[in-house]
Amino acid sequence: MPFLGQDWRSPGWRWVKTEDGWKRCEPFSHALEDGNNQLTDISHTVIITGDEEDEEIYSTEDCEFAAKKRKKDHFRNNTDSQCFYREKWIYVHKESTRERHGYCTLGEAFNRLDFSSAIQDIRRFNYVVKLLQLIAKSQLTSLSGAAQKNYFNILDKIVRKVMEDQYNPRLIKDLLQDLSSTLCILIRGVGKSVLVGNINIWICRLETILLWQQQLKNLQMNKQVNNGLTLSDLPLHMLNNILYRFSDGWDIITLGQVTPTLYMLSEDRQLWKKLCQYHFAEKQFCRHLIPSEKGHIDWKLMYFALQKYYPIKEQYGDTLHFCRHCSILFWKDTGHPCTASDPNTCLMPVSPQHFIDLFKF
Repeated sequence: MPFLGQDWRSPGWRWVKTEDGWKRCEPFSHALEDGNNQLTDISHTVIITGDEEDEEIYSTEDCEFAAKKRKKDHFRNNTDSQCFYREKWIYVHKESTRERHGYCTLGEAFNRLDFSSAIQDIRRFNYVVKLLQLIAKSQLTSLSGAAQKNYFNILDKIVRKVMEDQYNPRLIKDLLQDLSSTLCILIRGVGKSVLVGNINIWICRLETILLWQQQLKNLQMNKQVNNGLTLSDLPLHMLNNILYRFSDGWDIITLGQVTPTLYMLSEDRQLWKKLCQYHFAEKQFCRHLIPSEKGHIDWKLMYFALQKYYPIKEQYGDTLHFCRHCSILFWKDTGHPCTASDPNTCLMPVSPQHFIDLFKF
């Protein structure tokens, strides 16, 4: 008999009873699905072979076989179709059950959550870059061959985006530096460490990373030609308000190099004090007090000193979310087929480090 309620194993999908058990229907496209329905609704089809007297009658099974072949040919010829993972969420399970065999891996999640599209969203860009950086530091050997290929394809798109838009090159430089350092260690220790793939492939990838680093080093910022209102034309209180919105000390220093006025505002002691208080607890910066020549606390030096000992708070425009009711990881905008009565109460934002921890066994 059919399922009468929502299927908790994969909510939102349609299931069909076959001789081998229940199987999930995967609608490839509306056009193909409608064409398949037309074929299956016809019990017999008449095919004209040339002579009116010679007719071949095909049964329903033959029609189903033709429909399947039509779908296969369509996907071979249609490059715009998404052949894999149409949903942008993944069920996180850490053990085998009767319904699910095996467990969810980091590489599988990395492939399923569509990070290629996420990097085009400015709210998610920093989140994806930070996640790639954490994987480069400690989890690179945990990726399967397909996940490794996806990882470097996304990295290639990120580098091209930075080269075209000049968006946050410092963040990408840090990522490539960590990745190149990890690859150098892994390549030198071949045989001692688990490195999936041919060693020559990894050497080529390392050479590509070094080329990217050189390109970013030679990156020249495009000068904006604008005859209208510029940043320098804003009043001082608005410029100061902008500086107080930054959560990264390096961004404040970079902005201070634009004009002498911004440099003066970026050296404000109160600005760096607020930044230290935001990122670190009072007990932490009390242990590392750095007085200036005048006897005051040098909050700017304090910030960079504390950064070496303690992690700073991370801010992202958008993050992945985890549903505690469904155990599903997903982007909040795309949503997921939740079966809870009030889905919003079950959501939990997932930081990049938490994402890595979800798949540690």
